[in-house]
Amino acid sequence: MGGIIGGEIGYRILKTLSKTGNDPVPTAYKDVSKLTKLLGDKFWDEIEDKVVIDFGCGYGEDAIEMAKRGARRVIGIDIRDEVLNIARASAESNLVGSKCSFLTSTTERADIVTSIDAFEHFENPSEVLRIMRSLIKDDGKVIAVFGPTWYHPLGGHLFSVFPFAHLIFTERALIRWRSDFKSDGAKRINEVSGGLNMMTISRFEKLVGESDFRFSKFDLVPIRPLRLIAGRWTREFTTSVVRCELVAKSN
Repeated sequence: MGGIIGGEIGYRILKTLSKTGNDPVPTAYKDVSKLTKLLGDKFWDEIEDKVVIDFGCGYGEDAIEMAKRGARRVIGIDIRDEVLNIARASAESNLVGSKCSFLTSTTERADIVTSIDAFEHFENPSEVLRIMRSLIKDDGKVIAVFGPTWYHPLGGHLFSVFPFAHLIFTERALIRWRSDFKSDGAKRINEVSGGLNMMTISRFEKLVGESDFRFSKFDLVPIRPLRLIAGRWTREFTTSVVRCELVAKSN
């Protein structure tokens, strides 16, 4: 992955800069609908009376909101039983338990598969695309939005103790520093709990091109202060969010 500052010096610098990393609770969606902010009001019309699978649902907030705002049924998929149990309890407390299911897998096919803030975390994103294709009806679609991608100033998530720190320090120094306060045993960045696959925009385009999907929409939302220099040659460093829709190549 590169990086030019490593060894004891790199570790000591990171230790001095931060004791616990830069992984704050997002504040961009405080008191607003995250789905509306990311996808616009038209999203609610698209899911009206539809069966939706929320792939990588986490604690179920987005799935529950979709159930409350018009989806006929929502199935949340996640590999972590502990978060699914919390999602189920939350659905019951929000009075949508009969419309929401939270599972580790399903064979049911949906009208729409959503993937919100997840593609940069999947351990095997090409396999995820294959599974997604098996989960949508032939005339269905995937709505995906994610970021920051790897070359974003904060694309290292916790590892970005300052902008681009995840690109400046070596992986070994970053992992050694992280092991001081995380106990999952990760020895590589792509092994950290919660996943971090170092997804870039170009890699995502390549993965989709090699899948059974094609882009019906592809939108790169620029980082606001960098929007004047955002473009084809700078997009990896100036994109805040990747927003797209995928349909079967046969459509």
